[in-house]
Amino acid sequence: MNEFEMCPRFEKAVDLLSKRWVALIVFVLMPGPRRFGEIEHCLSNLSGKVLSDRLKELENEGIIERTVYPEMPVRIEYSLTSKGTALAPILGEIGNWSTEWVKIGVNN
Repeated sequence: MNEFEMCPRFEKAVDLLSKRWVALIVFVLMPGPRRFGEIEHCLSNLSGKVLSDRLKELENEGIIERTVYPEMPVRIEYSLTSKGTALAPILGEIGNWSTEWVKIGVNN
């Protein structure tokens, strides 16, 4: 595969991961499965509708899986697939880069 053949795949990956909240949702799921409310609590500025939309997108892309437990009340958990877990080192490097280069404060 040459660099020109990779461009569409790279572009698709960047488009997906650069969507608002996607990388943060994956990051929140890295330690293990979580329920919708737990994810929502971790990302307090994220609306329930947007979270629901992003979870569906990530599930359709095979990055997360949704597990329904037949209990009363029904329990649903979201977890990373192996495809999603493969993003951990990438997000870790983004974290390292942001620690070094991204300044937070009044004079950004």
